[in-house]
Amino acid sequence: MNDMSLAASPAIALSGVNLSLGRGAARVHILKDIDLDIGRGEAVGLVGPSGSGKTTLLMVLAGLEQADTGSIVVAGTDFRQLDEDALARFRGRNVGIVFQSFHLIPTMTALENVAVPLELAGDAAAFSRATEELTKVGLAGRLHHYPAQLSGGEQQRVALARALAPNPSILVADEPTGNLDEATGRQIIELLFAGHVERGTTLILVTHDNALAQRCGRVVRLRSGRIESTARTVPA
Repeated sequence: MNDMSLAASPAIALSGVNLSLGRGAARVHILKDIDLDIGRGEAVGLVGPSGSGKTTLLMVLAGLEQADTGSIVVAGTDFRQLDEDALARFRGRNVGIVFQSFHLIPTMTALENVAVPLELAGDAAAFSRATEELTKVGLAGRLHHYPAQLSGGEQQRVALARALAPNPSILVADEPTGNLDEATGRQIIELLFAGHVERGTTLILVTHDNALAQRCGRVVRLRSGRIESTARTVPA
């Protein structure tokens, strides 16, 4: 695919995606015939009741779950053409992920948590880049603290810095404020949207908060594993 056609193509294109989890009688059909295009630089809120498939859909488009059927093309790359190692390398370069649980390595400092993935990807300036990203999220004075020495909000800032450090084209966030108090959660959301706007990343945000979803340019509503509706939001 040449640069011109790549620029014109969606950031994410899902077609006919189905996914079931479990075995035998316990097997559950989670995602059902999902068709979804997300434009480059777009912000999309994924909403719906618990069990509707929001997080599973996020995992599929981030390359963390493999669909049973259908096409998944992210940043011009067809996931069906990648083995597990190639998919992990692709994800490391192109997809930043922020979870509700911070998933920091407890034996590493904030600086190391952000720098080590960059180092593993071959970035010679990993530690200076990590310092820069942590400074942007207000943690310049906490670089050498371990996760247990940080508040929940500070840990989520580290996780956000780690997600943004490789300058991914796609940023996905699964209930990123779910473990935080309201005031701290608002700060994380402001940082998340600032990272999206300043870098032009494509943002996919799973949330139970309809007001937060409305901050995205489009809201996709899931129910029972299907896309129930998709609607543009009205700018504030």
